[in-house]
Amino acid sequence: MSQVYDKSLFEKLDDSEKNSDFIAVESKTYFQDAWKRFKQNKLALGGLVVITIIILFAIFGPILSSYSYDGVDASMRNSLPSLKHWMGTDKFGRDIFIRILYGARISLSIGFAAAGISLVIGIVYGGISGYVGGKLDMFMMRIIDILYSIPSMLYVILIMLVFGSNMQSILLGICVSSWIGMARLVRGQVMTLKNQEFALASYVIGASRTRILFKHLIINSMGPIIVSLTLMIPSAIFTESFLSFVGIGISAPMASWGTLASDAKALIETNPLQVIWPVAAICITMLSLNFIGDGLGDALDPKKK
Repeated sequence: MSQVYDKSLFEKLDDSEKNSDFIAVESKTYFQDAWKRFKQNKLALGGLVVITIIILFAIFGPILSSYSYDGVDASMRNSLPSLKHWMGTDKFGRDIFIRILYGARISLSIGFAAAGISLVIGIVYGGISGYVGGKLDMFMMRIIDILYSIPSMLYVILIMLVFGSNMQSILLGICVSSWIGMARLVRGQVMTLKNQEFALASYVIGASRTRILFKHLIINSMGPIIVSLTLMIPSAIFTESFLSFVGIGISAPMASWGTLASDAKALIETNPLQVIWPVAAICITMLSLNFIGDGLGDALDPKKK
C-alpha cells in the first residue's frame, strides 16, 4: 500500500523561514568567557587595577622623582607629610614615598619571581609524577613528604645564614619549598585527566608522552594552576616582609616593605605614620592579590558558567 506525502513538506524555504527558529549566540573562547566573568567580580577587578597601579608606580616613580631611595637630607629628619615629601621623611631625612616605591620593586620582584620559579618546577615535577605513576610516582611523592615535613621558614633562614642577606638568598629559600603545593596540585589534575578520552585519543594517533603531558593535560589544568599561582605571590611577599622585619632579610640601604616597617618600629609612639605606610602597602597588595585569586577561581571554573 503506497503512502501519500504532503508535497508542501518538501518545498524549499526562503531565507526568512530558514532562520525563523535560529538563535544567534556569540562565539567565545574559554579565556574570553573567563575574562567576561572575571570583570563581573568587582573586588577582583578592583584588585587587578590596584596591582597594576602599584606596579606602574614602582617602575616609573623612582625614575621620575628627584629623590633617591638613599638620599639623605639632615635638615628634614622625621618630617610629617607635606607637598615636598608626600609621606614625610625617616630618621635620616630620606623620602619615605620613594622608599615605599623602591620597596615595592623588591617585594613584588621576589613575589613574582618566586611564584614563577615554583610554577615551572611544580608543573614539571608534578606532571611527570602524575602521568608516569607507579613506583616513580611513589618515589617522587615520598621526596615531597620529606621536604614538606621540614618548616619552610627553616629553609629560608639556613640559606640566608650561608649565602648572606640578599634578594637571591631569600628567593632561593622561598622556592625550596613553595613549589611543593604546586606539584601536588598538578599531579592530582594530571592523574584525573590522563585516562580521559581526549588523552587516550592523542596516544592512539601516535602523540608522544611529552606532547600529551604538556600540550593536553597541563593546558587543561591551567584553571586551578593559575589560581594557585596568584595565591603564591602574596605568600612570598609576606615571607620576605617578615624576614626583613625581624632583621634577617634585605640589608640596608636597600629598602623592602619589611625593612621599612622594621626601621620605623622604634618611632611607633612618636611618629606612627612611618610604620603605617609600609604596613598599608603590604596589606593592600596582599588583599588585592587575594581578590584576584578568588576572582580567577570563579572565572576559570567551568561549573560556574
